[in-house]
Amino acid sequence: MAILWLLMALVLLSFVLLPLLRRRRGAVGQVPAGHPDAADPARYGFVRQEELDVRMPGPDQDLLDVLDVVQRTQDYRAAAQLLAGTEADGEARWQRVQAFAGAAALELRQRPGGVHETPGGQWLRVWRAEQPKDAGSAAVHAEFLVQQAWRTSTPGTEEFRIIMEEAGEACGQAALLAPGDPVPYIAELSIARGLACPQPEFEKLWLSVLDRAPHHMGAHLAALHYWCEKWHGSREQAYAFAEAAAARAPEGSLLAALPLFAVFEHLPEVNLVASLYRSEVVTKAVHGALHAVHSARPDDPVLAHVRHLLVFFLVRAERWAEAMDQLVHVDGHVGALPWTLSTDPAAEFALYRALAVAGYEANGGSPAALPG
Repeated sequence: MAILWLLMALVLLSFVLLPLLRRRRGAVGQVPAGHPDAADPARYGFVRQEELDVRMPGPDQDLLDVLDVVQRTQDYRAAAQLLAGTEADGEARWQRVQAFAGAAALELRQRPGGVHETPGGQWLRVWRAEQPKDAGSAAVHAEFLVQQAWRTSTPGTEEFRIIMEEAGEACGQAALLAPGDPVPYIAELSIARGLACPQPEFEKLWLSVLDRAPHHMGAHLAALHYWCEKWHGSREQAYAFAEAAAARAPEGSLLAALPLFAVFEHLPEVNLVASLYRSEVVTKAVHGALHAVHSARPDDPVLAHVRHLLVFFLVRAERWAEAMDQLVHVDGHVGALPWTLSTDPAAEFALYRALAVAGYEANGGSPAALPG
């Protein structure tokens, strides 16, 4: 028993010390069994840290193939074709629009252009110019502007306001081209948050979203940010919004996991006390998310988002076997909360994965005992 407690202490201590130690040491020496550095991802079929895909939370091979073609050839037509064939009010369209916009924004950041250089993301500008009536190009362009505002400027500044107002105009154009598509309105939710839209106006916008996609998880996640304490609401308002959405969610909907996202948004910035993650509020939210995951369609595009957040909470609560069960479903892709908040999402995910493996093995787990 004393050895087990020692191993657990090492696991908890690694939350603070392991990133520092990894930066300082040139090579990994011999470490005790049960320590995170003793965990070999390959034993569980996990992907090596340097091979983790940070672009999206889970696999979407069609999207990956199209992104590869578009970025290699700078020809937008494959993207236009993919979006045209994607269900208008579904979660996949929202994620694909975000992915295309993010890819263009990243290209522009890497190649801002100059006198003798074409700026990155040129394919999006060509797409918008050549197909001004295409709803897909309008939606991607609007989301691109929203991401540019958040990535390149600071809320409250004149630069931020100008970009966001331009994004708002682009959202309006995209909405006119596809009246039933909730994606432009979801982008507007982010604009409203950034520009400190008054609550009555935000609620009116939110009703526009609900009219088009009442159970859209991505839309609820965007709206939840507005109601959080760090933006324009409070802890109580965010919890109430999330719990109301979970209560009216149909069976199989991942909205039942929304309270866990509300809890995450209101965690203290620094906390090493495991009891917080076993508290009644957190435990209830985790159980709701686990129920949502077990009830959801295996191909639900938002399922990976929920699984990634569950990994974070289950590791912190030292529920190792349950954390491992989520890891086997999402390993390989890390483009989701909470990892994307880190400057190195792959490293952050790999650390939690190592902690899960260490705790799992310290309690008698092994690759053979892990459900496939």
